[in-house]
Amino acid sequence: MPRTAPLANDPRFHSIQRERVSDRVAQEILRLIASGELAPGERLPGERQLAEMMDVSRVSVRAALQQLKTQGFVSAVQGGGTRVVASANPIDAGLTELVRASDENLSDLAEIRANLEIWAARRAAERADARRLRDIAQALETMADPARPARYRATDDHAFHLAIAKASGSAVYLHLMSVLGEILEKMFAHTRNELYVSESDDRRFLEQHRTIYRAIEAHDPDAAARAMRHHLDTVLSRHHDIEPTIARAAPRVLAERHA
Repeated sequence: MPRTAPLANDPRFHSIQRERVSDRVAQEILRLIASGELAPGERLPGERQLAEMMDVSRVSVRAALQQLKTQGFVSAVQGGGTRVVASANPIDAGLTELVRASDENLSDLAEIRANLEIWAARRAAERADARRLRDIAQALETMADPARPARYRATDDHAFHLAIAKASGSAVYLHLMSVLGEILEKMFAHTRNELYVSESDDRRFLEQHRTIYRAIEAHDPDAAARAMRHHLDTVLSRHHDIEPTIARAAPRVLAERHA
């Protein structure tokens, strides 16, 4: 039986577009951003390092990074290098102005962030792998170091919560936190370093963090959510008690952020 020659205009078939190496590099970096492996604000390795690790040319890496910059996923760092975009500037600027306008807005933002963090703790308990659990444990160990200078309280606290955010495995959550968190971080640095300074505060927060970690390590979502809620209820209750103080500090702290 003679074969029928394929039709040149058969719509079931189409030409296959050749993919450039730089496009594949961009897709891989974007995959790392989307999965949360590369966190908002994180600095990428240099072009040479990326080229060696990905076994491609520096020209391909440079083209990939330029593509991602154009798309708004990464940005250039002053002095050289590239960083994952931490926040959307128009949104960030709008939030800043709202917080400047009213201490009640700051309180609302703190409560919204708290509810997001409760969700993240639950999600982390469901999804955290061994590597992410080690990251949380390391952050906790740093906080518990008795030789650690008190000036690192806020930094260490943030590192612990960021480790949980990464363990959640949600790139959307990481980017939301980068938008909400930058403003609040300055504010809570003020309250943690200037208002929550007693040894009893340190012990209380450390034990609450330990409880959160143990629940995540046990992969118990309900316990993790309860532990995070208890911790953040403590923070928010004290936050509400000192709102007038925070309101007076807000213009100075937010001005420093944009200096």
